[in-house]
Amino acid sequence: MDALRFAGNVLWFLLGGLIAGLMWYLAGLIAAVTIVGLPWAFACFRLGNYTFFPFGREVISKRELSGEGQGAMAPLRLIGNIIWFVPIGFSLMVVHILAAIACFITIIGIPFGYAHLKLAQASVFPLGKRIVATDVANLARERNAASVLAALRWR
Repeated sequence: MDALRFAGNVLWFLLGGLIAGLMWYLAGLIAAVTIVGLPWAFACFRLGNYTFFPFGREVISKRELSGEGQGAMAPLRLIGNIIWFVPIGFSLMVVHILAAIACFITIIGIPFGYAHLKLAQASVFPLGKRIVATDVANLARERNAASVLAALRWR
């Protein structure tokens, strides 16, 4: 499976992943120039790094990864994500959706189209997201599901 992920990442990088990753880095640089946009810049750089080689890794919310509640930053994160979506997030989302459609037209490009859809979803609300290995993301989701199930059983 590792060889398949490696091959997918190399093909992805050569057939558009480099351009998509640089697009995320450009968005991060634009956000960093404004000093106030540094939280968005850090999120863009994390997602840009993920965009270069997405296979074998996943975008997961920090809350879902830790299994804890939203915390005190949740309202600020929501406001920040809304502010992000209007000038930059919508543009990145549209580009990734169009790229996904182009990939889905070719049968062999379906995995790449799916990766673009994951990136489109991440571009909507990037604050509070973390990039982890797929195995770690699945384990975090299983543990969260187990704790929710345990809580439901005791009601």
